[in-house]
Amino acid sequence: MSEIVDPDLGANLIALGAVKELEISGGHVAAVIELGTHTSPLKEHVAARARAALSALPGVEAVDISVTVRVRSATAPERGGPPLPGVKNVIAVGAGKGGVGKTTVSVNLALALTTAGARVGLLDGDIYGPNVPLMLGLQSQLSTDGKLIRPAEKFGLQVVSLAFMTDADQAVIWRGPLVHGAIQQFVRDVGWRDLDYLIIDMPPGTGDVALSLSQTVPVAGAVGVTTPQQVSLADSRRAVRMYEKLNIPTLGIVENLSFYSCPNCHHESELFGFGGGEQIAASMNIAFLGRLPVYSAISRGSDRGIPIVIAEPDSAASRGFAMIAQRVSTQVAVNAHRSAIANKGKIPLIPVKSSR
Repeated sequence: MSEIVDPDLGANLIALGAVKELEISGGHVAAVIELGTHTSPLKEHVAARARAALSALPGVEAVDISVTVRVRSATAPERGGPPLPGVKNVIAVGAGKGGVGKTTVSVNLALALTTAGARVGLLDGDIYGPNVPLMLGLQSQLSTDGKLIRPAEKFGLQVVSLAFMTDADQAVIWRGPLVHGAIQQFVRDVGWRDLDYLIIDMPPGTGDVALSLSQTVPVAGAVGVTTPQQVSLADSRRAVRMYEKLNIPTLGIVENLSFYSCPNCHHESELFGFGGGEQIAASMNIAFLGRLPVYSAISRGSDRGIPIVIAEPDSAASRGFAMIAQRVSTQVAVNAHRSAIANKGKIPLIPVKSSR
């Protein structure tokens, strides 16, 4: 089993502590392997490699491999406030400027993670433009259990938004202290239930909300959203630098509105330039998470309250969101592994049951 390496984490199953149980009964060997992401394309590969390795041992007649998933927290204990009850990883989705599709990415990223099997919450942190409920077709009023706010639910997501507390056409005119208080309440006074990831749709720019978030709760990482245009890329650099100053690691960059594919001839056109997201990721030594197309069904789905990941799960756009979700969860798993190595510094023991 020590010869089977997880290419994402760069370590073998034994060093990762991924072999959780091993049972030997005569010539029958059963093992439970635990991976760190629901989106991992390695499940069948790991199971096949483990089955082959064990079957090659002398005396082994049958092998039973079970693959489970447990998402681990990637948040360093010294970063931000105390851990958030019921949440393993807080992920901020932000952009240096508005109009780049940040909320669309937040919603569909959350749904792609949910579709893969993760438990996900979505916090509409864009105080001045809370559009998450509109994109989810969700009309709700927040309720409480007497102590904590109960999230609304749609498409398997747990959702909280200021839009549940205001009229659709009401402007939110708040100064910094009110914004800080709202972020604290929406993060800490909500009864989030057993979440692998809490996605926070941040307001555009480098303002109060990011600072309040970093002071309120440990953040596992940030996802930056940009378009290929130079004006967007310049603002995206500022956003990444802001997260660095707040001690929040950037998980990667998403390039939205990257290209248009003609539905008739399938020719791709770069309407707003090409490769800007990859260039900024390379120059700042952060991951490039993927490109998303200009596709009318994405905006139509958002207006109808049925996001593209739900409306057209087999479309190229949905596959793009699924790939981004896989890469985000992998980055979180890598950071969690590094944190575990730093804290433990040793290989865990495997519980072995044997009956001959």
